[in-house]
Amino acid sequence: MAIETESGATLPFDRFWDWILDHTNCILSIGTEESWLYDAEALHWVLFSEENGSPVVQLILGKRLVGEMVLDTTDLHQVQVMVDPDNVERGYFLFKVVGGLKSAPRVRYTFQLAHGLENMPTPHVAGLKH
Repeated sequence: MAIETESGATLPFDRFWDWILDHTNCILSIGTEESWLYDAEALHWVLFSEENGSPVVQLILGKRLVGEMVLDTTDLHQVQVMVDPDNVERGYFLFKVVGGLKSAPRVRYTFQLAHGLENMPTPHVAGLKH
């Protein structure tokens, strides 16, 4: 199944994680209900999975760790993609990772990116931000 839809799409978290690994320079912020990490010119994102498979998001300044989130994927259902309503003119998108009880799902993580889902013939060039 190809990722072609810009907005209104849903996809499994694993598929989203594989896709976002090629789009780290496009991340503007990542957050939960309790905490947020925000991009800045001197910072860069590092995303990887621990040996146990847990996704990790790090925000780095030079060689110094500024912030880190280890994502709990035990009860994630899907990722919802939508235009960021506060940044429509900039073309920003929100990727809302939904989890929890099926009867009462909630947004566990929100990724804000400079663009929506897209099929890229080649990954973005490292070091260049949108």
